Amino acid sequence: MPMPLWWGQINKRIFNPLELRRGKRPVIRHVGRRSGAVYRTPLDAHPVDDGYLFILVYGSGSDWVQNILASGDATLEIDNTEIPLTNPRLLDAAEVRDQHSDIAVPRRPRIDEFLRMDVA
Repeated sequence: MPMPLWWGQINKRIFNPLELRRGKRPVIRHVGRRSGAVYRTPLDAHPVDDGYLFILVYGSGSDWVQNILASGDATLEIDNTEIPLTNPRLLDAAEVRDQHSDIAVPRRPRIDEFLRMDVA
């Protein structure tokens, strides 16, 4: 079971702005599916063949994941470099273990969903 969504709301309002100000973590830039506003979400980005894998700590119901799935694209910002991403798709833990054995799948909390995107 992923982290509870209420903790995600706290993270979004308190810790994400702190991480954005620090500027040390990768950031995914995406467009709100209802508002059309541009959002920036700090997260961990794991490079894989021709793309990136994102661990969905709060599950696929997170706003940023839903926004990316709806739009079909996003931009990853790493070290002042913008990387356009496309073709978002959800993977389960078994697929990640099979296809990306070099990425450690967290055991606690039990993460069972991942987002895979290709470099455009």
